[in-house]
Amino acid sequence: MEIHESINYLELPAKDLKATETFFSAVFGWKFVAYGAEYLAFTDKTIEGGFYKSDLASKVSNGAALVVFYSDNLKETQEKIVTNGGTISQEVFSFPGGSRFHFLDINGNEFAVWTKEQQ
Repeated sequence: MEIHESINYLELPAKDLKATETFFSAVFGWKFVAYGAEYLAFTDKTIEGGFYKSDLASKVSNGAALVVFYSDNLKETQEKIVTNGGTISQEVFSFPGGSRFHFLDINGNEFAVWTKEQQ
């Protein structure tokens, strides 16, 4: 559904599109459609987007926006990320309103996962 002046689509870099599809399907249940060898579109529960072929990575230290996921169970989500080839780049920490951790996907892109509970 398109809503006037809302974020509608998200695009991220990916070195390996097939590995990206495998990782995000296994960890977050995303569905994918390939558009040629250079682009892979995804559908999530709340947003759509895509990965474009690139040797670059999206990281906060490079000035990139941080994509943050929500989880009811941080430990379970963290285990799925590591089991499927992701790397925890910042261990769980508390902040006003909950707890979160940061991870790098198999392309080196940085993401975060948060929950309402203090860990």
